[in-house]
Amino acid sequence: MDVTLLGTGDTTGTPTVGCDCETCEQARDRGIQRSRFSVHVRNPRTDKSLLIDLSPDFRQQFLTTDVPLPDEAVITHIHFDHLDGLGNAYRVFDELPVHAADTTDPITEESVAETIRRKYDYLDRVSVSAQTPFEPFEACGLKITLVPVDHPPLICFGLTVEDPQTGAKLSLSGDSSYDIPKASRDVLRDPDLFLVDAIVPASLCEYHPIGGKDPDNNGIPRTFGTKHMTREGALSLAEELTASKTRLVHTAHFYPVEEAFQEPLAIDGEQYRLDGTGIERLQ
Repeated sequence: MDVTLLGTGDTTGTPTVGCDCETCEQARDRGIQRSRFSVHVRNPRTDKSLLIDLSPDFRQQFLTTDVPLPDEAVITHIHFDHLDGLGNAYRVFDELPVHAADTTDPITEESVAETIRRKYDYLDRVSVSAQTPFEPFEACGLKITLVPVDHPPLICFGLTVEDPQTGAKLSLSGDSSYDIPKASRDVLRDPDLFLVDAIVPASLCEYHPIGGKDPDNNGIPRTFGTKHMTREGALSLAEELTASKTRLVHTAHFYPVEEAFQEPLAIDGEQYRLDGTGIERLQ
């Protein structure tokens, strides 16, 4: 399968509109984008493409990246930077099946699938399929499994995408703190490519109103506040899950400029091929 990182930034992206911090200025000077989160997965056996999350930057991502429009989509949660690009389906698709979890959120009293169905009921070319976490389903000839993660106060899901013929595996943490349940970690384990939320380095936890949590043996926070992993937390999780290759995504412009463009922080446009025997970077 071919995996393209269309959007690798957090809710404001990098560079952030109206921001003149050193990181945003350096991103502009270097022509680097970290737009709002989205991942494109193409199955070359079926020539079908799956889109994971629909970024508000959908239009620009597809105008500037050489990938086909998706045949199906899956949405991890209802925050606007992962969902509201679905409005771009208007007059663009003949049809777009969208998959999302069927678990009822006690805060919204709706599942992710129900929220999408209600919010975008005017898009008659979009159909919503409710999927049960931990129960694999098929999309674009690939096996998809949603798993609960920890992104309070709303429910959120990570997922795996596996090619049943080659054995290639992509794991995605979803927006999450380090406190991902063991059952979910077991599903995410041993990916060829792991895309993991790493919003800021742990050193910035001192600036969060509630600091950090989930410290490692050296006292370094693996969660920033309550909702997202620190860089150190993301790398710790990747090591635990024995990921062959890890890319840090959903990163914020708050990374200090001397750290913001270092490996393994991802940028928009990266492309990888997973064939079950290894991983190759294409772009």
